[in-house]
Order: sequence, then C-alpha cells, then structure tokens
Amino acid sequence: MEAGRFIARKLSFQGNVAVIAIAVSFLVMIVAVAVSSGFRRAVRSGVAQMTGDIRIQPQDRSEGEMASISRNLPSRAAILSVPGVRDIRPVVLRSGVVKNGDIIHGVLVKGVERADSSLFVSVPERLSRILGVGVGDQLTTYFIGERVRVRRFRISAVHRDLIEMDDNLLIYANLEDMQRLNGWDTDQVSCLEVEVADTYRGQEALDGISAQVGAILLDSGVPEEEDLYVSSSRRQYPQVFDWLELLDFNVLVILLLMTVVAGFNMVSGLLILLLRNISTIGTLKTLGMDDKAVGGVFVRVGAGVVLKGMLIGNALALLFCLVQGTTHLIPLDPANYFVSYVPVHVNLLWILAADIMAFLVILAMLWLTARYVSRIDPAQTVKAD
Repeated sequence: MEAGRFIARKLSFQGNVAVIAIAVSFLVMIVAVAVSSGFRRAVRSGVAQMTGDIRIQPQDRSEGEMASISRNLPSRAAILSVPGVRDIRPVVLRSGVVKNGDIIHGVLVKGVERADSSLFVSVPERLSRILGVGVGDQLTTYFIGERVRVRRFRISAVHRDLIEMDDNLLIYANLEDMQRLNGWDTDQVSCLEVEVADTYRGQEALDGISAQVGAILLDSGVPEEEDLYVSSSRRQYPQVFDWLELLDFNVLVILLLMTVVAGFNMVSGLLILLLRNISTIGTLKTLGMDDKAVGGVFVRVGAGVVLKGMLIGNALALLFCLVQGTTHLIPLDPANYFVSYVPVHVNLLWILAADIMAFLVILAMLWLTARYVSRIDPAQTVKAD
C-alpha cells in the first residue's frame, strides 16, 4: 500500500463541524440548481401552454381579429420533420368579456381540440375566484365584433395557470365552437402552435427552430404560406425569459459563494489538523518524505471529509426536492414569481457538474493550504516534541 495513503487512513479529522458545514453548503447548492431548473421548466411550459413554443399566424393579425389560415398547411409535414418539433396544434383565438352578476372581466378564449362536449370550457382559478363560479356553473361570454355575439358556456373544469400575469385571462373552449362563432369552416383557424421538446426550449434552440420553420414557409412556393408570420414564445414574452436569465445568474452567484464558504471551512479544519500533527509532519520529513507527499497526506484526509459532507448534502437536497415536487409545500406569489409554488426539477447532469466543480475548487484550496507544510523545519518540530 502507498505510504501516503496508509498514513492518511491513520490520521483522524476531529470534530463534525466541517462535515456539517460542507453538507449545508452542498445542500444549498443542489437545491439552488434544482429550483433554477424547475423554474425554467415550469415557466417555459406555462408560456408554451398559453401561446405555443412557436406560433404561425397571418402577418396582419392581432389577437381577437377575424383573420384565418388553413390548419392543413402544405408544409405541415416539412415542419414536423424539423428536429425538436413534436406537434402542430390548430387554435382559434377570440377576445371576449365574461359577466356574472355585476362583475365583468376581459378574457381571451382559446379554442383548442378538446374532449369535452360543445359549449363546455375550462377557466383559470383566478377567474373562478374573481367571478365566484366553479365547475357546473354557467359562464356568459360576450364577443365584440361587427355585432355582439353571446355564448353561454358551461364550466367543465377549473385549471391552474402556471403563469398568472395576463390581464386577459385564458379560457379554453372547443375548437369547433369557436369556429362556428366566427362563421368559419373546419379548415380555418386563427393560428397554428408548434410544440417543441423540452430540451429545445432554450433561447438558441427555440430561435433556431423558429428560423427553420420560417424558412420552410418562405421557400414553399405557396403564396398563402409566404405571407405567414412566425414568432417564438420568447419574442411574445421577453420579460419572462429575461427574468429566467437573471435567476440563472443568481444561482451562479450562490454556487460560487457556497463553494467558497465550504472551502474556507475545510481550510480552517485542515489548519487545525496540521497544527495538531506538527510533530508527525516533522517525523515524516525526517524519514525522507518530501513536501509534496506530506501535503498529499493531509489533502487526502480533507478530501474524505469533503466527500462525506457532499454525500450528506446531496442526500438531504434530493429528499427536499422529492417532498417539494410531490407536495408543493412551499408556496409563492404568482404575481411576483409567475408560478404559485416553488418548482423543482432534478437535473442529474447539472447536479453532477455542480458537485464536481465545487469538489475540485475545495481540493485546490486544501492543496494550497497543505503546501505550507514545506515551511516546517523538521529539526525544530522533532526537538520541540
């Protein structure tokens, strides 16, 4: 067995303070990474549910206007073949006003393919609270156009809005009902929403797919397709994605701070270990062990403590993520955070990267500290003993 490894096993790191400090630091780091990843997934999914990841619509159309496109584009198959594209959904959008007693509120009714019967809708929780209505109640909705049209929907479900930031709350209705409201046939829709895989919802990937879809429509040779406009969810809600980037920056700061805190805790513990074993260091150097080898002995001891604290911190962090992910125990104000609870997502690659980065930085700090043993004079330490 290598001498340094044998000696490291014989040296004991007294006290659990360093282990606890390391565990707490890694707990905070892993939770920060999981929460950041959870926010990205929840917010991007919420935006995609509202607007689609990518929207194809007429260039001169704004929400509520009576412009339509064909749901069966000639380039549909080509768009579906783009890497990352999952599906293309037909949508009919129409602004309206809902009324219950003396309470009125602006809404955006989104016609999608649903399994419900005709004239059944799903309303968001916030609108349910505002109007005081629930499942089974009637919802009178007014649509303003050349003439006012009235529809009396029946509420079949109350859904939770992951993103509660629009003044026009989103109501989901049957696609066929909205087509009949607009006087359209079954091929006419307001827009098409392109859904992409979750791994393609980053800024660069989403912009790349959006550009590819736009190029396919522009090069199709069909005049109707050449006039269509393609936009990504990031362009429609830039403030949300800017907030996510700020959150990622905050997580990076937390990772750096926790790594430094854990490193300094280990350095202080290692210094105590070195001071307690000055005579041992002198003896080892007297027997011919060089400074690098002696330093490696104490780095091994410190690395064992770091590894133990890291494993404990990771276990506690994963336990927290499991509890929070299943119970949504910690709530949030959707007006400030876009979601009603702290979302968590365990991304093993990100967690592993954070662990490795922190572990290596702490080891580097330990090694720099251990190098100071080269200043110890063996003759003085042995004589003092």
